[in-house]
Amino acid sequence: MQVSSTRLQHFLRLYRVSYSLIQHAPAFSSQMAAAAMHIPGKEMAKTVVLEGHAQSYLAVLPASYHVDLTRMAEIVGETVRLAPEDKIRELFPDCELGAIPPFGRLYGVPVYMDVTLAVGREIVFPAGSHSDALRMNYQDFEDLARPEICSFAVKDTGLHPIGAQRKGREHS
Repeated sequence: MQVSSTRLQHFLRLYRVSYSLIQHAPAFSSQMAAAAMHIPGKEMAKTVVLEGHAQSYLAVLPASYHVDLTRMAEIVGETVRLAPEDKIRELFPDCELGAIPPFGRLYGVPVYMDVTLAVGREIVFPAGSHSDALRMNYQDFEDLARPEICSFAVKDTGLHPIGAQRKGREHS
């Protein structure tokens, strides 16, 4: 079986990293993908593309959490917002929208990973399409992705007040 993102596939081959490709029913949110694979949302990593004035960033966090944009701004040192779809397509041409793998170095984008994902033995994340995910050893992931590990994720409560995004929160 092949990884959807050609860059990711070549990258993993180059570094001879062991991983499992998980094919699942098409899912258009990370929570839906986690459910399709029968894993808890807190164990499924999602990648959110953010845009600042100077550059773009990848925020990697559990599927059952959302990015606190105010905290991310403090971490990266500039105001950030969700990247528009045209920018995401430009940065990640071999990936489907909403299925970006968390390997920003393949695309020249720095990666920030929430500390809540840094505690497991394995990590599961999108592989570039809405029906493919990868499972790999967490340490292998960290060695390859080289994320900055910090705290910016807030657990979803299921209740999203109107205007929450204007208050510095992202709900995806």
